[in-house]
Amino acid sequence: MSIESLSERAAELRSALHEHIYRYNVLSDPIITDAEYDALLNELREIETEHPELITPDSPTQRVGSDLSSDLPKVQHPRSILSLSNAYSEADIRAWRQRIGRLLPEDAQLEYVVEPKFDGLTVVLAYENGILVNAATRGNGEVGDDVTPNARTIRTVPLRIPAASSGPDAPARLVVRGEVLFLKQDFQALNTRMREEGLTLFANARNTASGALKQKDARITAERPLTMYCYNIVVADGAVPDTQWKTLQYLRELGFLTADEVIRCFDNLDDTIEYALGYAEHRHDLTYEIDGLVIKVNSLATADELGVVGKDPRGAVAYKFPAEEATTKLRDVVWNVGRTGVLTPTAVLDPVPIGGVIVKQASLHNYDLIASKDIRLGDSVVVKRSGDVIPYVVGPVLPARTGEEVPVALPEVCPVCGSPVARDEDEVALYCTNPACPERIARNVEYFVSRGALDIDGLGERGVRLLLDLGLIHDEADIFYIKPDDLLPLEGFGEKRAANLMTSIERAKHRPLARLIAALGIRGVGSTTAEDLVEHFHSLDALAAASVKDLVGVDGVGPRTAQSLAEWFAEPRNKALIEKLRAAGVELVDTSAKPVNDSDKLAGMTFVLTGTLPSLTRTEASEIIQRNGGKVTDSVSKKTSYVVAGDAPGSKLDKAQKLGISILDEAALLELVNGE
Repeated sequence: MSIESLSERAAELRSALHEHIYRYNVLSDPIITDAEYDALLNELREIETEHPELITPDSPTQRVGSDLSSDLPKVQHPRSILSLSNAYSEADIRAWRQRIGRLLPEDAQLEYVVEPKFDGLTVVLAYENGILVNAATRGNGEVGDDVTPNARTIRTVPLRIPAASSGPDAPARLVVRGEVLFLKQDFQALNTRMREEGLTLFANARNTASGALKQKDARITAERPLTMYCYNIVVADGAVPDTQWKTLQYLRELGFLTADEVIRCFDNLDDTIEYALGYAEHRHDLTYEIDGLVIKVNSLATADELGVVGKDPRGAVAYKFPAEEATTKLRDVVWNVGRTGVLTPTAVLDPVPIGGVIVKQASLHNYDLIASKDIRLGDSVVVKRSGDVIPYVVGPVLPARTGEEVPVALPEVCPVCGSPVARDEDEVALYCTNPACPERIARNVEYFVSRGALDIDGLGERGVRLLLDLGLIHDEADIFYIKPDDLLPLEGFGEKRAANLMTSIERAKHRPLARLIAALGIRGVGSTTAEDLVEHFHSLDALAAASVKDLVGVDGVGPRTAQSLAEWFAEPRNKALIEKLRAAGVELVDTSAKPVNDSDKLAGMTFVLTGTLPSLTRTEASEIIQRNGGKVTDSVSKKTSYVVAGDAPGSKLDKAQKLGISILDEAALLELVNGE
């Protein structure tokens, strides 16, 4: 690229970055993610590194960004409040160590402290004779907004230090730095309250924290459950620790909150890097959001000697986790038909890299979410992908709208078979009313043979679709009538694979009755409800003959599920399906014995699972609960003891919050099982 083209590109980047800095820090209304901002800044930095003559005084690489508000008093910081350079890989971290190594003795051995990189708002607190006298935002690094009245409302900001009589004496003057943020559960509770009051929900915890801290009325701030973590001494009149590790301990003893669950100290770079790179998978276990870790030279004297380059202190570097969010365009919404007929919206996106993969589609959960967040075709949207969780649309970027966006239409007919779409009262789901819908049948057969149902190994989604397309099967029961001669002519089916599949089909005839019932794809009947039904009726024939009144009498079966069961068994197609299963030799009675419980610690408790748990599948979590005397149901009610929520929870979590039911994560569930 010519120098003229590079100059034009640098100018474009500077202009874009200034706008994004203003939106993020002043308006608290960004239109791109942090990772996308970093990418623009890094591109500009690379151009300027190769061509220093293109650096301008107003370049964002030459100064700290500003979050100053025009309508708040200002505070001069006693020392520059700087940001950090970023590292995105092991190579970047080692390059940082090599750079500072050039300024150190050749044989210098360093210790490193690793801390969380909070996704919050920097605040500087000043104490005189142990009393909080002012609090300020970082601002432009030299001057910050005075937010003292608001900071006093934050429960983890000590108004006097030491907070306990056993703590060390405070210096005559002490200025500390920390981060103000929302704990995940507090932000969730705040949005629940906003929803109940009919107000617009907050989309971003960091921006909401910033807005809350800059309120002119401190009473409004007091209503926002903010938390502050402290991690640094800016200046002090008097003796203070000489290492970062001891500083964190000292701050804790004075009464400040520190992030003890993350902080580690290492005496070599290899262990430091291993810990930092491996921590990304644990980030969601924390009660607050982080987007990386900060690696600091432990010796404060050494860190000071290393000095500052540009806006970055050399003695620390921020390792940023792979991005989990990105902004992209929503081009279309397609509706997929599930095995129970439920229509699920899927976002069709301009391809965008997130977490190492190219994302072209993302979940929109249901139409109510689309409507409540006012997501429109043509919107710039934020898409999130956490680990192995299916990517989902967080919401639209409202400031990026042009006026050409179009509301998403509510489907009136099934996109596959054209049958009318229905919606039960008090349900968010839309569903196809045609039990013979080709897509419903295909999905039902796919689920019927899946590992979580009858576990017919060797017949996945592609195999099911092939058999349906060729007319070899027309429903679930036809699986048991397949012969080797039907399979051998098919592509990919040799004699060995065909024989293995026939063996697997034969084994499936003798699965526990609860697995068969769950595999039938009846609306509202999952594995837990199926077990309750088997415990009560003991055979498929007895269940089929039960009235709605009989079904409601089963613990864990509500009126809607009871009606769904009665309607399913009354459907002529399903009656024929049962007879075909019987004729094929599939066991329709309960022959299983109840397992012995590990304990009765959860006896009398009822649990509902929602979302994706970090390490346990839903089946595994259900088994743990049941083995310890608890009961798992599919729906939330006033009788529910706990809701166990993972990533991307559904409407069950909202209902639990409205009913005031306690919410557990996976770790809390295991603690409950262990009696903690």
